[in-house]
Amino acid sequence: MTTADAASPLEATEDPHANDAAPYGGGDPYADYRHFGDTESFADLVDLADRRLGAGVIAANDEFFAERENLLVRERAVFDPERFGHKGKIMDGWETRRRRGADAEHPFPEPDEHDWAIVRLGAPGVIRGIIVDTAHFRGNYPQRVSIQAASVAGSPSPEDVLAADVKWEELVAPTPVRGHAANAFTITSPRRYTHLRLCQHPDGGVARLRVHGEVVPDPEWLDLLGTFDLLSVLNGGAYEDASDKFYSSPTQIILPGTSRKMDDGWENRRRRVRGTNDWVRFRLAAQGAIRAVEIDTAYLKGNSAGWIALSGRNGESGEWFEIIPRTRLQPDTVHRFKLPTEAIATHVRLDAFPDGGVARMRLHGALTETGRAELRERFEALA
Repeated sequence: MTTADAASPLEATEDPHANDAAPYGGGDPYADYRHFGDTESFADLVDLADRRLGAGVIAANDEFFAERENLLVRERAVFDPERFGHKGKIMDGWETRRRRGADAEHPFPEPDEHDWAIVRLGAPGVIRGIIVDTAHFRGNYPQRVSIQAASVAGSPSPEDVLAADVKWEELVAPTPVRGHAANAFTITSPRRYTHLRLCQHPDGGVARLRVHGEVVPDPEWLDLLGTFDLLSVLNGGAYEDASDKFYSSPTQIILPGTSRKMDDGWENRRRRVRGTNDWVRFRLAAQGAIRAVEIDTAYLKGNSAGWIALSGRNGESGEWFEIIPRTRLQPDTVHRFKLPTEAIATHVRLDAFPDGGVARMRLHGALTETGRAELRERFEALA
């Protein structure tokens, strides 16, 4: 079943080079970079294939010109027109050699021949959108791509994932893509996946792969942990909305680990209207009892939030209540708050006064019985 919502870019022509980008002519290589497809429905969702979550490209059938690991590099692809190596032009992406046919009378590969790479998602979940980025691959991008997904329990090896009994579901049928472009696909499959297979038909190069979706944690694992970060992306926490995301995504506040630089968190623009403030709202993994809170302003030295307040809500229509009153923050500092009583909540809102950044926030606690039941029911429904 094909679940991608993507119009073919070759609808109006049979020209096999209709999707090529113009040869690089100097100057800014991104000046003629293009975007195709609708990303609005999933742009703010977490990238399940983020290396910071533990994702990896665990196997590929070919990576002659450029390594498969480049697919998941966080920064956008770079291009150096003068950089060549012993195998040819060095590209910042995953690039395979040119496929050939069986003999001189059949120089082209068979229609079903293709290259592939397998990605282990850092956080298993429901995939809502995929971006196949062919930046700088102007005439050497794949003619078509297809994408399949599978759910394999545990910590499988590449051989385990490629075993004959693993069921792969088609998310994107072989579909033409454009060169030097962000090619977006909306996915409607309702299942929880752990691995993705990106196929190039018949060969070529892809710079980056982004897999946006919603994390669905294993409730058995969370039960074993007992107390954990109820807000972490890895445990199913999710960003919902914010007053401002001018400099960086609020989703980064709930990523694992500590921030590595100033833009590895949430930073808003400078607020100039008196009597107002910035805020960001999150959904917890499920209903939980919050016992302690950590708010980190790492690398935010002259632009951290001046004061914060944290509120909670139990249920979509519940009333907001105070968890942490308005409190002064220090720049580049981890702040720890022990709550006098457990706060039962499904959502939280962090207010920054009047503006400024926060690198990370942790909500330490445990699921309630209601939360456990809801999480288990969702997990089983998506299996």
